[in-house]
Amino acid sequence: MTIKDTPEQWEIRATETPFVGNKTSVRTDDVVMPDGSVVRRDYQVHPGSVAVLALDEEGRVLVIRQYRHPVRHKLWEIPAGLLDVPGENPLHAAQRELYEEAHVKAEDWRVLTDVYTTPGGCDEAVRIFLARDLSEAEGQRFEVEDEEADMEHARVPVEELVRGVLAGDLHNNCLVVGVLSLVAAQRGDGLDALRPAEAPWPARPFDA
Repeated sequence: MTIKDTPEQWEIRATETPFVGNKTSVRTDDVVMPDGSVVRRDYQVHPGSVAVLALDEEGRVLVIRQYRHPVRHKLWEIPAGLLDVPGENPLHAAQRELYEEAHVKAEDWRVLTDVYTTPGGCDEAVRIFLARDLSEAEGQRFEVEDEEADMEHARVPVEELVRGVLAGDLHNNCLVVGVLSLVAAQRGDGLDALRPAEAPWPARPFDA
């Protein structure tokens, strides 16, 4: 048996969208189960996201601290953002987010991992990139607003982040998945064996 996720589409008898928000919406589908019964499923429709684990030459990860209202916490995270434009190249979106949130650019980009954040209730797909060979971006800093205006920045050793994850002190999905994937890659075939930055992403097909 091959351990690999596979696409599949069960029959939908009816669908509606009872809520449409600024960036996401809620969809209700009547889905036919294997036994022939029909079950209603509500889920959030999401455009998708990118995140960037930026690793400097000293083995530190660039992290930001931001207020997240739904969970009533200030969370340490890695730079991330929505795929605002349908079909947008996720690498370009990731480069933009790293610039906007940290005023940093990177010369070496690879795909670290792809995840569905909460597949039981949301169709959000996130591509987490590894960015290396960091330097300060040129020009003026991007003008942030709302929650981002209160962001803090830090560079933290990977080992310290791993301890924080396992101790239950760090909870952001992309940070947790990204940091543990980084360590696994380092101990496995190495970071240079990761997929190229332009690797296909079936969950969110993009223009080259």
